[in-house]
Amino acid sequence: MPKPLRGWVIPVMLLTLWWAAFRFGWTTSQLFVPLSKVVDTGLRMAGSGELAHALGASLYRMVLGFVIGTAIGLAVGTALGVSRLLENLIGPTFHTLKQVSLFAWIPLISLWFGLGDLAKIAFLSLAAFFPVVLNTFEGIRSVPRAHLEVARVFAFGPWQVFARVVWPAALPSIFTGIYLALIYAWLATLGAEYLLTSGSGIGNLLVDGREHFWMDQVLLGVLVVGAVGFALNWSASQLERRLLAWRGRSTAQF
Repeated sequence: MPKPLRGWVIPVMLLTLWWAAFRFGWTTSQLFVPLSKVVDTGLRMAGSGELAHALGASLYRMVLGFVIGTAIGLAVGTALGVSRLLENLIGPTFHTLKQVSLFAWIPLISLWFGLGDLAKIAFLSLAAFFPVVLNTFEGIRSVPRAHLEVARVFAFGPWQVFARVVWPAALPSIFTGIYLALIYAWLATLGAEYLLTSGSGIGNLLVDGREHFWMDQVLLGVLVVGAVGFALNWSASQLERRLLAWRGRSTAQF
């Protein structure tokens, strides 16, 4: 089998089992519906624009929260990484706050920002913020000392050391933080829409399906969430591969 197609084996097998379960009468549970009904529901909601509207609302909140959280996280992580003073002042508080479960912030955020888009974007920004700060800080602090010694030999100034030595060496770790922030932001989007039910979105579509016992809509929402998550994961990996192509590839094969 061609290598790019190998990842599709399990999804195709699961979809085939789903189809066969109803085609051959293996299940009659009302908590499960035929694949064909889910497809029909998807086509109907896509034709009416309801699915596109819900998905667009979720992606808008996710992207905005991801950008805000990542930008602030890069600034804070860089500051902590380059300054021992800031690390001593801010580090203990930050490391305490990061231990608080993300969803534990929902009651406080809802009190401060209400139940609308502002509260959801604030929650998503928080979800993206912590992994970016941690990985940026770790990336800067893990720059090999030999690299800094070479910079001193070439008489680099502080800005040159940061821009031409520290930042490039920390980029792999920083991209890991950004990648995690993207995934966390998408997962938090669904949680925010599920708990802060005001407005529209894929999470609200799942809530409506559950409350009305529309299992075709619930399963459609699950499939859409999985497809979007896969697309985000693939896009992030391709972008990282292009931007960090100078690192080369590992020779290890398993």
